[in-house]
Amino acid sequence: MYAIVETGGKQIKVSVGDKIFVEKLEAPLGSEITLDHVLLLGGEKLTVGHPYVEGATVKAKIEKHGLSPKLVVYKYKAKANERKKQGHRQPYTCLLIEKIEA
Repeated sequence: MYAIVETGGKQIKVSVGDKIFVEKLEAPLGSEITLDHVLLLGGEKLTVGHPYVEGATVKAKIEKHGLSPKLVVYKYKAKANERKKQGHRQPYTCLLIEKIEA
């Protein structure tokens, strides 16, 4: 069985035992969270939500919080002596999918 969930403005396909990286969630390490924005449930029978599947949830455990690798942004304008270098590291939360309830 698999599900497509929406979190952090993104849609992710998950199944039991998967590790996924999502936008940072404000919850302590090791806690269990419930993702209730389930868009689709798949398996033997396909269930599509309008916009969400009623009564469907995904239980996940927070494994770690971290920062993604550094992304370098360099802005340059020719003939204007204008240069700007910036770095960015996006915070994330790693989730372990434990259960899909329909």
